[in-house]
Amino acid sequence: MVVDFPERVIHGGTGKRQQEKTHKKVLDFSASVNPYPPQFKWELDPEHLRSYPDDTYSELKERIGSVFHRDPSEICVGNGSIELIRAFCSVLFRHSRQNRSFFLESPTFGEYALSARLAGAVYTDDSSAAAVSFLCNPNNPTGQLTRKDDVLKRLQGARDHGGILFCDEAFIELADPCDSVADVREPGLFVLRSLTKSFSVPGIRFGYGFGDPALIEKIETARSPWSVNAYAEAYAMEALLHIDELAASRSAIEKERTLLMSGLQALGMLCTPSTTNYILADCGRNVTDLCETLAQQGILIRDCTSFGLPTSIRVAVRTRDENRILTEALAACVR
Repeated sequence: MVVDFPERVIHGGTGKRQQEKTHKKVLDFSASVNPYPPQFKWELDPEHLRSYPDDTYSELKERIGSVFHRDPSEICVGNGSIELIRAFCSVLFRHSRQNRSFFLESPTFGEYALSARLAGAVYTDDSSAAAVSFLCNPNNPTGQLTRKDDVLKRLQGARDHGGILFCDEAFIELADPCDSVADVREPGLFVLRSLTKSFSVPGIRFGYGFGDPALIEKIETARSPWSVNAYAEAYAMEALLHIDELAASRSAIEKERTLLMSGLQALGMLCTPSTTNYILADCGRNVTDLCETLAQQGILIRDCTSFGLPTSIRVAVRTRDENRILTEALAACVR
């Protein structure tokens, strides 16, 4: 019998499930994806489906390396960023005979703690005692960005006691890539990235990471073989050539975020200043009924109870017309 097995983490992005359940169109503000992604053509040669992918993903890693100026030996890839979180934790905790503790600040993305616990790790509130410190940057669900200088201070703190800093930059391309530490080569640093948020293709499931070659080799061994399918690989190969076009996305998101935040504040909600494409808003009361009421209208928002914030919601920044629909629906609910 398994004792104290952790429960699954609750996520947003349930639009497909809701649509299949109700057979009605859904506006999904619970999934934080880019409302203004770069537009480009891409295709997959059907012949590629007749063969297994190259499990070393050498061409894909070369493409990533050319964009981020990293050697392929410093790059791992996976079926979404969560697979790499799981593989990382398996390497650092399950196969370690020494320190199996981790540190993180709440509220934050729940998969870090779950993946660490699944690998046999335990939480510590003392960052100086942790084998791994997790940092989500910008943070989910708050949208707050830790500046690069401060990330490097955290890295130094982890390095001083022989720990590792795990920095998840899944949303940084929609915040400020100048604060990325993907260009920092340190044995005590692992940086996680994702294309699916920035390019609004969560169905592709593609994540990648940067780290010390010795750590990367272990992560590549721990992940499932051929975990990046041919469609995801073909899309990623093309999308990586359009990274610079995300500057236009950031500009458009900033404008819509400012307007949406103003609309939420006008309804009496307390919004945490955000740098990215989602907003955390405290409604001052339990939000479960509010989320259910909106869901019945085909509008999904993220109930932040699972983050330990039962009076808060997280809403994605979408297009202006969609944001207006959300604020009007919220106004009807909070009157």
